[in-house]
Amino acid sequence: MTRNDFSPGTDNVLMDLGFDDAKALSAKAALAFKFNTLLDQRGLNQTEAASITGMSQPKVSQVRHYKLRNISLERLMQALVSLDQHVEIVVQPARRALAPGISVAA
Repeated sequence: MTRNDFSPGTDNVLMDLGFDDAKALSAKAALAFKFNTLLDQRGLNQTEAASITGMSQPKVSQVRHYKLRNISLERLMQALVSLDQHVEIVVQPARRALAPGISVAA
């Protein structure tokens, strides 16, 4: 491959890597990052986090390690709410600057 043989990437590395569910995984990753940050800030271990959120300890472990395929967006949002966070979903028309899709700001 020569230096000029490359394809430009997007702003979504998961899409660039060919994941079919890249947008959903990106949203889950953003929520998981916030979840993990909160656990770190509060000094909670996985068992304590499971007790507070109603998740099982193995599910908390999956989120801690960003293994998110078996965790729903809804479950991640519920876990954040149980950690005293406000989760807001905004639906608005797509515009040229904002293409149709899913985005999460955490």
